Amino acid sequence: MKQRIVTAIVALALLLPIIIYGGIPFVAATYLVASIGLYELLKMRKLSIFSVPGFISLALLWIFLLPKQYQHFLDEINYTKIELALLAVLLFLTYTVVTKNRFTFDDVAFSTLAILYIGIGFYYLIETREAGLAYIFYSLIVIFSTDSGAYFIGRSLGKNKLWPEISPKKTIEGSIGGIVCAIIAALLFLVFTDINVSIPKLLILTVLLSVFGQIGDLVESALKRHYNVKDSGNILPGHGGVLDRFDSLLFVLPLLHFLHL
Repeated sequence: MKQRIVTAIVALALLLPIIIYGGIPFVAATYLVASIGLYELLKMRKLSIFSVPGFISLALLWIFLLPKQYQHFLDEINYTKIELALLAVLLFLTYTVVTKNRFTFDDVAFSTLAILYIGIGFYYLIETREAGLAYIFYSLIVIFSTDSGAYFIGRSLGKNKLWPEISPKKTIEGSIGGIVCAIIAALLFLVFTDINVSIPKLLILTVLLSVFGQIGDLVESALKRHYNVKDSGNILPGHGGVLDRFDSLLFVLPLLHFLHL
């Protein structure tokens, strides 16, 4: 626990000024973190990012991350993100032939899904910051309060397992407690900020984001269990890897935009 707290404080001290400043430093930091996340995910399947399919994956990830204000670069070459994604899939499939199926069709599917999973999630991190600093903090507060509430209430009151095959320590009581804590935190956030949203809409949105944040956490747990790894990486001592910390955000941020807060 001590190591987790120290790492969290150091990470916050490094990232908070970048989050507040926004702009190109924030975009650059997002590109870096997303690239590490892709590296971690490919490594789970024993695929190297320092390979032909790894470089294709990284290039397509960077294209997906391109913010709206810079998408004129794609207009200049007369291609869309979807068209470039289809081109990448064709290159992946070609590589299966070149390697005589050492790089398999399953690897193609995994790489493509990994790019979409990480690329879309972190793209909406950039777009959320562009929408306003308050929305970033709201998302972080919902996730942090959900995680903390689920942990402490689950430890003190938890009796019924939520999904033991995926995450044995999580309980139904903890999950519900996390949602309640997220609602309380969101209402306090509304009181102390000028975020323009009605209370009923905020309550509904917070419940949905809290639930899907927990689903994002379970998805990451399922991935690690499937590939028999404890953590996605070790870049954050006491926490694991990038995906271990951003798993909920990868679900919450796209949903925040789809629901038009």
